[in-house]
Amino acid sequence: MATYIYETIPSKPNEKPKQYELKQSMNDAPLTKHPETGEKIRRVLSGGFGLMSKGGATSAAASGGHRCGSPGCCH
Repeated sequence: MATYIYETIPSKPNEKPKQYELKQSMNDAPLTKHPETGEKIRRVLSGGFGLMSKGGATSAAASGGHRCGSPGCCH
């Protein structure tokens, strides 16, 4: 089960959305209504931490560090 962030869809211009963390299978379609309240909701896309490695993780990558060294790198 994965945890996804959802938010309500405001019905009024000045209304702020409420956010929820909901668990569901990665294979499930995104929810459109909150399972308990019935409010209209949408899934919030957020960045995650993924590790892609060719041949194995380096010690910096495995510990969450950064060893890019590329020109213009922001880390």
